[in-house]
Amino acid sequence: MMLYLEILCMALFAICLLLLWKIALLRRAAGEIHREFEERLSEDTNTPIAISSRDSAMRLLAAGINRQLRLLNQERRRFQQGDRELKEAVTGISHDLRTPLTAILGYLDLLEREEHTEETRRYLGMVRNRTQALADLTEELFRYFITASGEEEEGEWLTLNDVLEESLASYYGAFVQSRILPRISISEEKAERFLNRSALMRIFGNIISNSLKYSDGDLSVTMEADGTIVFSNRARSLSPVLAGKLFERFYTVETGSRSTGLGLAIAKQLCERMGVHIRADYREERLMITLYFPENAP
Repeated sequence: MMLYLEILCMALFAICLLLLWKIALLRRAAGEIHREFEERLSEDTNTPIAISSRDSAMRLLAAGINRQLRLLNQERRRFQQGDRELKEAVTGISHDLRTPLTAILGYLDLLEREEHTEETRRYLGMVRNRTQALADLTEELFRYFITASGEEEEGEWLTLNDVLEESLASYYGAFVQSRILPRISISEEKAERFLNRSALMRIFGNIISNSLKYSDGDLSVTMEADGTIVFSNRARSLSPVLAGKLFERFYTVETGSRSTGLGLAIAKQLCERMGVHIRADYREERLMITLYFPENAP
């Protein structure tokens, strides 16, 4: 009887060892599938997931995932091709539209020099306003899709303080025309970052232009020692929900004059490409657009 029990215990022990070994193999196979699945999602490749396990269930799982990955890659390539063709088409159309629109605006300049009745001048003003809006939209479409193409731009070491001051100075005439006297506070401590100058100037310019469109008569620009820049203006027509939509393509607030809805979308794209953080907040009837420039290296 004792011998029988010993044999039974040894058999149970062997079965337990076998089960533990099997579980370990399954865990390893699951880990391999997990790692390789994440790699395939981040890469544009048709290389299938390969596992060391001979377990039929695990190999069947890997085969099923490989089939879905192939379909996913096909759809991704089709989407990328369609997206590329759309960008090229819109860029081409926008480029082609700029020439006739420029000519139309030129003819309007000539017409406005002639003698007209008050009603004719009013109609000409309406035509110019709509034509200029179309020209602005065409230009912004062209620039947006050029930006969206993802072409790398060369960077250089820039002093944020100097570029910000230069951008603000370039809008002096617009500030005067809008009767806005901006309150500017820039830290004396220099903040240097490796960025593309033209892209940074465009980010600042688009934010300032947005402030001019939606401001209720004021603008505040502050820059901290760590490079954080905040553009703030009173905008009673906005709300926290609307402020969150300002970076969406073609979104405009109804009070915006000749607004294309692409300025801040372009600014956000450029920020993301250069690793700059941008966000919009709305508190106490004030819109605040914040830029944070993490320290970087070329």
